[in-house]
Amino acid sequence: MAGKAVMRAIQYNSYAGGAAGLKHVHVPVPTPRKDEVLLKVEASSLNAFDCRIKKGVARPILPRKFPYIPATDVAGEIIEVGSEVKNFKAGDNVVAILNHFSGGGLAEFAVAKESLTASRPLEVSAAEGAGLPLAGLTALEALTQSAGVNLDGSGQQKNILITAASGGVGHYAVQLAKLGNSHVTATCGARNIEFVKSLGADEVLDYKTPDGAALKSPSGRKYDAVIHCARGIPWSTFEPNLAENGKVIDLTPTPSAMLTFAWQKLTFSKKQLVPLLVIPKGENLVFLVKLLKEGKIKTLIDSKHLLSKAEDAWAKGADGHATGKIILEP
Repeated sequence: MAGKAVMRAIQYNSYAGGAAGLKHVHVPVPTPRKDEVLLKVEASSLNAFDCRIKKGVARPILPRKFPYIPATDVAGEIIEVGSEVKNFKAGDNVVAILNHFSGGGLAEFAVAKESLTASRPLEVSAAEGAGLPLAGLTALEALTQSAGVNLDGSGQQKNILITAASGGVGHYAVQLAKLGNSHVTATCGARNIEFVKSLGADEVLDYKTPDGAALKSPSGRKYDAVIHCARGIPWSTFEPNLAENGKVIDLTPTPSAMLTFAWQKLTFSKKQLVPLLVIPKGENLVFLVKLLKEGKIKTLIDSKHLLSKAEDAWAKGADGHATGKIILEP
């Protein structure tokens, strides 16, 4: 199928331009390398980082070259496998995270590394699976590696604050933190308070209220860790709310945040801002899909869009107020 066949895809040729810069094209179906699988995409999801890449925040590293097919989170059926692929075969349903350098998610077909592909059981729909990879892996790594939460509920209970808790990363972070027996304080907009409570959050703050803007726990708790999914909150707001050795795990660190991080290292500060760089691991994706299958976490879908209406999905993602995940389908 690879080689002569062509597929529909969405790509862009330059930074900036927003949704208007997206182009509907026909390009060759990619050919899987020896350690890759080719899948027919049944669903893909947008992440905030996809929109930020197009704005040029990662230039000149990302994208590696133009034209670029954005999105990395996909679910679908394997059509072809590379010569060294051992764990998958044609016809398997999977979830995968693609390489940000090459992208490729907003297309009818995509290639993924076998090592970053997970089997998708019947209990998990393509849309639910496609929402999971980057957002779920980010939440998982922030909580387990940076905040030290044990998802089996063992160890001392931690007080966790999650900002922008109704978003893609945030809504997974709330659910995973509760699996780890954490006390969760969350911030979100007023319209999403009941939703975030339904995910298990113990306390929910409207970020537009004085207490919400100040990040104050209604029960007076100091936070052992903050999973910071929002943007634009200065260190001076976090600092008085942190426990003695509290951490702010910043998912979208700015240059000023990096300076704060460096200064705290130099001064041996007990309270720290920790930038998070997620390195996807296949075993973690398998673990998250298993949690989805078992109903221990869920993917909330904000909206579904046809690939032919990708501009609508992109505009909604760029707005930054989606509740859960934005899904595209062929």
